[in-house]
Amino acid sequence: MGRILALDVGEKTIGVALSDETQTFVFPGRTLPRSEGYRKAVAAIADLIAANAVERVVVGIPLCEDGSVGPQAQRMLLFVEALRKRIAQPVEVQDERLTTWEAAERLREAGAGRQRQRQRIDSAAAAIILQDYLNRRRREEEQGA
Repeated sequence: MGRILALDVGEKTIGVALSDETQTFVFPGRTLPRSEGYRKAVAAIADLIAANAVERVVVGIPLCEDGSVGPQAQRMLLFVEALRKRIAQPVEVQDERLTTWEAAERLREAGAGRQRQRQRIDSAAAAIILQDYLNRRRREEEQGA
């Protein structure tokens, strides 16, 4: 097994989280800057993949409340396509509804001040996306077994 990298792609930054090699534990990572277009961000992600022996990438997609794909999710799907063209690893999507809110709540409960919350919110949201993804895969494996 290899690591899984999760991304919470925002307008200005991209939150990053990594699993361990056994795909059991999730660790929030750093936050990458995001500029117009995807080229620089995709290159930085490709470097992270190489440096961390990542076997799969999961990108959070902000679906609408009813589960449909709205304009923001469509933009993220364009990012996913750009990433797929640049890297060899499989790229999957994971519903990310309310992950930023949940991350903010967890950071507040942990006593993080506003400045620290702003610095960590995207990577915390990426960690929630990754944990949700791992939990879903475990449930699917249990049901299929």
